[in-house]
Amino acid sequence: MKTVLITGASRGIGAEISRRLSLEDYRIIINYNKSEKEAKILEKEIRQKGKDAWAIKADIRKYDEVKNMFDLVKNKFRGVDILINNAGISSYKLFQDIDEKSWDEIFDVNVKGVYNSIHAALPYMLDQKSGKILNMTSIWGIVGGSMESHYSATKGAINALTKALSKELGYSGITVNAIAPGAVKTPMTEEIGKENLDYLCEDIPMGRLADPVEIAELVAFMISDKNSYMTGQIISPNGGMIVY
Repeated sequence: MKTVLITGASRGIGAEISRRLSLEDYRIIINYNKSEKEAKILEKEIRQKGKDAWAIKADIRKYDEVKNMFDLVKNKFRGVDILINNAGISSYKLFQDIDEKSWDEIFDVNVKGVYNSIHAALPYMLDQKSGKILNMTSIWGIVGGSMESHYSATKGAINALTKALSKELGYSGITVNAIAPGAVKTPMTEEIGKENLDYLCEDIPMGRLADPVEIAELVAFMISDKNSYMTGQIISPNGGMIVY
């Protein structure tokens, strides 16, 4: 049985990914930072299905906490076979209103968090000469988002990292891909307000936001044995909002 670790898995897209993967033959590690209650409920939900799940607290901004999380998994299950870098934060500001603290914070979570997690996961994957890394990015990392320049910059950085690592790690049997969703119906997206969401839907040929379940279905394929040759790709389920 393969072990999957999902960062930021207690809510939103991460929780739906966990639920979807619980239908397959995976051992699921639910990473959380602040949302302990939600993580424990999700852990219980998955275990009631007869599947192995373990919620572990770690602030992905802090390398020591991330390494400790991976060490716990190593001691119990040998290591992480599949890493899904899902944790992230966003905010909605004009560039001139983004102060240094806000800029550093979003890069610490969205970019350094990915670095920390991949860095901690790789020794086991390299030793096994196999593994899958899937980074959750954003459509704005491809085309840029107005009033989300700092968020766009972090997701663009992860897209570039995905491509670079795919070339570096492919020789070791490790694939690295990214999913860059368009607008998805989550609490994070709803923060921009209903009026703005209505305007956004007008720019989407499908006329609606994505459901987190739809993203989770794509994740299930991307990490499956059926997807054995794809690496270095940025897949963007966005309802036709951009075609590139």
